Amino acid sequence: MNPKFLKKSYSTLAIFLIACSTWAQPVTKPLQIILIVADDLGWKDLGFMGSQYYKTPNLDKLASQSTFFTQAYANSSNCAPSRASLLTGSLTPRHGIYTVGSSERGRSETRKLIPTPNRDDLDTATVTFGEIFQKNGFKTAAFGKWHLGEHPSLHGFDEHKGGGPAGHPKTYFSPYNLKYLANGPQGEELTDRLTTEALDYIQQNKENPFLLYLPYFAIHTPLEGKSDLMEKYRHKKPSDGQGEHPAYAALIENMDQNIGRIMAQIEKLGLENVLLLFTSDNGGIAKLSRQWPLRAGKGSYYEGGTRVPLLIYDSQHRAKGNTAVEVPVQLVDLLPTMVERANLELPGQAPFDGRSLLPLLRGEIAPSWAARSLFWHFPIYLEAYQKGGDDSQDSLFRTRPGSSLRAGQWKIIQYFEDNQLELYDLLNDPGERINLANIQVEETKRMLMMLQQKQKELNAPIPHQLNPQYKSTNQVE
Repeated sequence: MNPKFLKKSYSTLAIFLIACSTWAQPVTKPLQIILIVADDLGWKDLGFMGSQYYKTPNLDKLASQSTFFTQAYANSSNCAPSRASLLTGSLTPRHGIYTVGSSERGRSETRKLIPTPNRDDLDTATVTFGEIFQKNGFKTAAFGKWHLGEHPSLHGFDEHKGGGPAGHPKTYFSPYNLKYLANGPQGEELTDRLTTEALDYIQQNKENPFLLYLPYFAIHTPLEGKSDLMEKYRHKKPSDGQGEHPAYAALIENMDQNIGRIMAQIEKLGLENVLLLFTSDNGGIAKLSRQWPLRAGKGSYYEGGTRVPLLIYDSQHRAKGNTAVEVPVQLVDLLPTMVERANLELPGQAPFDGRSLLPLLRGEIAPSWAARSLFWHFPIYLEAYQKGGDDSQDSLFRTRPGSSLRAGQWKIIQYFEDNQLELYDLLNDPGERINLANIQVEETKRMLMMLQQKQKELNAPIPHQLNPQYKSTNQVE
């Protein structure tokens, strides 16, 4: 046989085998993660979560292609501590950020205890998801609200815009006068601008693995909306405790329109391996938008302050129809979820309190999920926005120092001032109106034991020193 023929045949066979191998194992596109966090968006402020008032067609459409969670919980009931726990996958006692600014909020004579001191910046020694992905070859960026110190760049982000210590914008319309975001054209809207920065970033990195953290300032105050959206809602009748503030509604709908822009960019660029997560940092402000049947709102450890919307879209495993998961989950779960989706390992030296949600996205709900406990610790004071206007434990504070824990259908709250306990059956009383602590005595003992074990496990500080300036309730005006 002609040797040249054999050589040519072998070459042809090799090409064929390589081609077959390529068909059998398609080239994996780089994973591109987009984590979007709204600010102060309530649990029921979106159409797919039950709002009959606010219009959110883009998020509703996205939810129909995603897995969304009906019982998702923030890590804390206000901004900074919830964000610190989101970034680190660890609960508040591990990083010491419990509130915004001082822990001595409210009038001194109304505070019975000296609260635990608060730190307002994230320790650079902690491990964030930015650092995990950066060290594993991902491009990383943070565009929007930071609120945990000065620089996201100190915590694993290659690029950042709009960050810094500010907890809210001075205005939603340019000039913004934000330290790390150049002013845009006169009248440009802030959520629009941050989305444009995100779209440019996605375009520039369409061939790269990346993690884009997009924490919008919306819908935090100041309440400022686009004039056309304001006009639309100004003439719409409020319903079910929602709709008293046209600017609040306008901020929600404008944010929804920007989510639509992001999804359009993903489709336009043909990105095939996208994991997009959308949530809020804490519950909505009760006086601005009710989350009925949930009680209270931002700053309170009742359900209205801690439950948040959460959806997860995975372009490689699209959910069919509206796939709702009713298992209670917490935002500390997002870090291990993203890490597992990227086939990475959690750093062994760092403490993580979350649990990957990937099994739930696949419909694998083991019994251990239902039995899992969720924990919150708040050894601080947070005053009410207005006296008696928050539907909280008392008229002066959205929360007083305490801990709370949910396990199954039960939730316990322990207040440190007088060791008062509240026990709620969330299955039958999601609005937390009937305190069963003195009725379901054995259940209360069991839940208190679980809560105290969690306090011990996390070395959670419990304030006990009396405040010498304190006056009893009947002495305070």
